[in-house]
Amino acid sequence: MLLIATSAAAQTLPPLTFEEYDPKSTLIVPEHPRTKAKFPFIDIHNHQRREMSQADVDKLVADMDRIGLSVMVNLSGGSGSELRDGLAKLRWRYPKRFVAFANVDFAKIDEPDFATNAAKQLEEDVKNGAVGLKIFKNLGMFLVDKSGKRVPTDDPRLDPIWQKAGELGIPVLIHTGEPVAFWAPLDKHNERWLELQQFPNRRRDDPKFASFEQTMGEQFNLFRRHPKTKFIAAHLAWLGNDLARLGKLLDELPNVSTEIGAVLYELGRQPRAARAFLIKYQDRVLMGKDSWNADEYAAYFRVLETEDEYFDYYRKRHAFWKMYGLSLPDEVLKKLYYKNALRLIPAIDRTAFPD
Repeated sequence: MLLIATSAAAQTLPPLTFEEYDPKSTLIVPEHPRTKAKFPFIDIHNHQRREMSQADVDKLVADMDRIGLSVMVNLSGGSGSELRDGLAKLRWRYPKRFVAFANVDFAKIDEPDFATNAAKQLEEDVKNGAVGLKIFKNLGMFLVDKSGKRVPTDDPRLDPIWQKAGELGIPVLIHTGEPVAFWAPLDKHNERWLELQQFPNRRRDDPKFASFEQTMGEQFNLFRRHPKTKFIAAHLAWLGNDLARLGKLLDELPNVSTEIGAVLYELGRQPRAARAFLIKYQDRVLMGKDSWNADEYAAYFRVLETEDEYFDYYRKRHAFWKMYGLSLPDEVLKKLYYKNALRLIPAIDRTAFPD
């Protein structure tokens, strides 16, 4: 998209696209950048590749130490021998720094007794070290059965899996849906226009997808149907733009928590509302980031810990707006950073945390 110059002098300048436009603020305000968290923290939402060398793991731990990350939860743990081998590689020299969630291969959903067998495998994976179950967004969005129909997140065929997780006392961290703007018309009003221009395959207005409301509603129905299972709705349940609605969901469903991975941009643009929300629901929200880049955590620390104003997010396509600090109280920070995760995942070693 070209930005149209209006003056005669400006007409002599090279054309500038919206993607290139990157103004530098002239605002002068106090700045308190953070490169390390105020308290040790647990990243409840991360992914690590399985082919890492020991040198890769050593570098990873060094970067974790630099930013104050005490325990990383690898949500891409896999299952069976894959899970055992991957966890052993991460823990060989660092037994207390990593835990893993198991995964389910839903591509086998048409097999007889699929869910029963998946539940049995989950039980075996927990015996082999898994401390939770991670469900990727293929369920409810992309996965179809042999009839060609989309498999909804609350498909009753899958109930044995959720029941087994409840019996085992492990949390299910589930990613259902995406930002609501992905379903909106791709026009000048869409606040994710830049991202959808750069990644057209992220648009969800194709009829093969259910609507945003139906997609998320199926997930919420799942939570309601399994009150004895602990669920963690990933990415603020994609309701970070509507914290009042997210609060009502948490009020209704005491078995549900949420996390802030890859949605910090929602909290940082509404500092008063976000601060009030995180204080009110301080026992229900966990720290996470999703993609691994040690330097990008600085934005999380600055939003959560400081009173800074009008500073950059780390990814323009997610947020072309600026961030503001929430200045959360220490007790709320501790719950967000580690206490809530320790409660949901008691297998995490507690010795690195102050209380």
